[in-house]
Amino acid sequence: MIEQAEVDAASLIARLENLPFSRWHTKARVIVGSATFFDAFSALSLAFALPVLIGRWHITPAQSGILIGSSYVGQFIGALLFSYLAERFGRIPSAAIATGLMSVMSLACVTAWNFPVLLACRLIQGIGVGGEMPVAAAYISELSKAHGRGRFFLLYEMIFPIGLMATGQIGAWVVPAFGWQAIFWVGGIPGLIVTFLVAALPESPRWLISKGRLSEAEIVIKKIEASTSHRVSAPVAVRAIVPVRSQRSRWSEVLEASYRSRTLTVWTLWAATFFVTNSLNNWLPSLYNTVYHLELRQSLRAASMTNVVQVAMLLICVFSIDRIGRKMWTVMSLVAGGVALLILGLIGSNSVRSVIVLATLSYGIIGSVNAVLYLYTPEIYPTRMRAIGTGLATCWLRLASAVGPAIVGVVVSANGTRSVFLMFAAIAVAGAWAATRMIETRARQLEEIAT
Repeated sequence: MIEQAEVDAASLIARLENLPFSRWHTKARVIVGSATFFDAFSALSLAFALPVLIGRWHITPAQSGILIGSSYVGQFIGALLFSYLAERFGRIPSAAIATGLMSVMSLACVTAWNFPVLLACRLIQGIGVGGEMPVAAAYISELSKAHGRGRFFLLYEMIFPIGLMATGQIGAWVVPAFGWQAIFWVGGIPGLIVTFLVAALPESPRWLISKGRLSEAEIVIKKIEASTSHRVSAPVAVRAIVPVRSQRSRWSEVLEASYRSRTLTVWTLWAATFFVTNSLNNWLPSLYNTVYHLELRQSLRAASMTNVVQVAMLLICVFSIDRIGRKMWTVMSLVAGGVALLILGLIGSNSVRSVIVLATLSYGIIGSVNAVLYLYTPEIYPTRMRAIGTGLATCWLRLASAVGPAIVGVVVSANGTRSVFLMFAAIAVAGAWAATRMIETRARQLEEIAT
């Protein structure tokens, strides 16, 4: 009986792999991408409200760092909590609850009347923000077939930097015009609508298969098959399938011998790349305003250009990643971004124009790696632990992002802005070294990579 279940599971996986991307996949990607858009919006919204609140509430630099960091503490909790829920109860209910939580708390931020209340709201909102992304990444990855998975996934992942870019453009307009609360209204109300759309999506067939719920998985696969009459020209055979009865997840498995090297590599990459990019994202608006004395609107506009460049770089990545590979793109991007930061730290920090150009360029280049990590991390773990492995990895981005603003504040106070850029350059180079230890996953089935 068990052997027949394994054969049936392998057959269902093969049917998934033999399907071309269709309008069914596009609909799922757009809906989950919409949730990810508002995840990005919620994550960055404070950066555009903060310059106003600093003057209005007399917030000190230390308090600014705590306020920024509180969201990342919440995101750390959310990544752990919702990745566990996703393994136990499914990708869709977990993603929907996380999206709803961050949207409700965005509206709660509107009502904040002082620093402690806003701090509490951002902490709780961070739980939803941190929970949505790793679960969504696991879901989209599990819908993808081996060939073309990089492009399919990154077209979804582009929604996150587009969300950051939109936050910058919208924030630079609505905050000066309508007040700091407006940025949270914009993030909260549409997010609630998206919550219901996510909740209506079908569950990941790969997750259903891993739980032995083969009849439910077949219903979903039949719907995908009905959406297109095409099949891949050469049918794909699944090379490996984990027995259905062993599909149980354990947190500790990510550090067992089979996965330890993969895990430590991606943890290092998540920490290094997001320390640099999220520190830049949160620091640049205030840097332009307080150190280089640009007016508020100019500061916000200049800071928002980082996400425009990131989207441009990621668009190049979308059409290159399945040829260049995950490993090569990551190494090259971290080296190139690190060089730009090194130049800025050595000779460019005295000029606001140099800072805008080089900081924006380095952010865009290294920011493309952030998206590749969301593609790569779910690929290297089997279905039974894909959400947990991704969630634990994203915890390192939360930790790095939480301590980053505080470290930047200390380094700036002690040694000036130049030393911060040199620190960022060193971290980027360390990340490039870690990237040389990645395994290549392009054009390989998820079930093959997991073995």
